[in-house]
Amino acid sequence: MVTRIHAKKAPQAVPNTLSEPVSGVSGLHGERMSKVDTAWLRMDSPSNLMMIVGVWVIQPGIRYDDLRLRIEERLLKYPRFVQCVVEDTAGATWVNDPAFDISKHFVIEKLAKKPAGREQEALQDRLAQLTMEPLDRQRPLWQLHLVENYKGGSAVMVRIHHCIADGIALISVTQSLMDGGRAPPEAPHLAPHHAGLEGAQDWIADALLKPLTNMTVRALSAAGDGVVRSLGLLMDPQHGMEKGVHGSVDFAKLAYHAASDLASLALMADDSPTRLKGIPGHTKRVAWCPPIPLVEVKAVGKALNCSVNDVLMSCVAGAIGEYLKSLGDAIHGKEIRAMVPVNLRAPDQAYKLGNQFGLAPVVLPIGLENPVERIFEVRRRMRDLKGSMQPLLAFGLLAVAGLLVKPAQEAMLSLFAKKTTAVMTNVPGSGTKFTLCGSTVEETLAWVPQSGTVGLGISVLSYGGGVQFGVVSDTTLCPDPQQIIDRFEPEFAKLALVTLMLPWGEGG
Repeated sequence: MVTRIHAKKAPQAVPNTLSEPVSGVSGLHGERMSKVDTAWLRMDSPSNLMMIVGVWVIQPGIRYDDLRLRIEERLLKYPRFVQCVVEDTAGATWVNDPAFDISKHFVIEKLAKKPAGREQEALQDRLAQLTMEPLDRQRPLWQLHLVENYKGGSAVMVRIHHCIADGIALISVTQSLMDGGRAPPEAPHLAPHHAGLEGAQDWIADALLKPLTNMTVRALSAAGDGVVRSLGLLMDPQHGMEKGVHGSVDFAKLAYHAASDLASLALMADDSPTRLKGIPGHTKRVAWCPPIPLVEVKAVGKALNCSVNDVLMSCVAGAIGEYLKSLGDAIHGKEIRAMVPVNLRAPDQAYKLGNQFGLAPVVLPIGLENPVERIFEVRRRMRDLKGSMQPLLAFGLLAVAGLLVKPAQEAMLSLFAKKTTAVMTNVPGSGTKFTLCGSTVEETLAWVPQSGTVGLGISVLSYGGGVQFGVVSDTTLCPDPQQIIDRFEPEFAKLALVTLMLPWGEGG
């Protein structure tokens, strides 16, 4: 049983934000939603709600009044958190909520009672329930849930609709709430380290896309101008690019590159059939493991000449493979595809919110049981993806999807869902732990939503000197994600042990 306590407070004044008449919508004042954000708004389904969900574990406990004041002082400076969404036939508009009441968005929870030592299960159970509770479309699309007493401290569960922002932008929002943080909307030209994205640039470059130039963006715009032309790109990538991109030798080269990558996206083979693929139901489960020391992960990567990402993704692949083996499934030669979000914005622009990311298809070799062989294969595949335009093109497809009626949008987005088993985020956080209202944020985890029929979400996040692995799963396809979680640390230990046993320094 879960008890939710809504504090009864007076409605909150709404900060002044840009308001202008919306073209074609009589009497409506606000800011038009971008095409990509509209796509995410419309992508909710009974099996997958388009919410980014997260949890903070805080020691010592934090008081409701203190956290509420912090939210009022900083979070509400972002216009999106005091704006409702008004939909029409052409899209959607951000409109100030004239009756904004923070007590509808920040609530106190009491978790179901569990025996000592199993408190995390209660938190996981409640977070899983919240992933399937729709946000109220009549109010701004976010909610925070405070558990005042959790393991001698507190826990905060966060839900934010994906149409407000992507994960990288929300890192900036999160860090502006922390002690010493500041609200970025009041400082439009923040240096990267103030934006709270330390290490993110290195990750972006390492995880697929460098560099992203203005010419690339112009090429996408030219190639994707209009729904019909963009649909033509999907169905006939080479012909569509030839029509849309012209005017210079550089554009012609870029068009060829983009056409090739778009064809790869459209024609990529289905990943291996496993019990993790299928038609999801309407219930989810959430699980995560204790942190693994980041210094140990780095040491293994350095010894094998692999990146930290290579090490972590290899362990994810190993954990999933071992989970399927434990259920009697044959995994030899099998591989599954995970869509990995890739940031497409400059670090100092994160405060603007919205969605500016692409999706890169990463194939995990779950059928390779030798941990060293597996990590080298992961490294090879990641290197092959570097310089690819696929993330940018996926961004363009989402923009097109935001223009379409829902059936056409769903048909286009199924391009990803049918060929994908999981959505995976792998984001570096701060090397030191943050404090919030004087208390230390000991753990932080977040999951981006799965779309279509994808039933598995994977989160790998480094923070405060540790790395945590989390899974959210549809119970029809994976009823107990803890069984995957429990195999993550042993897979890393196995890789570390084999690395130590390799014949380093022996001549030959």
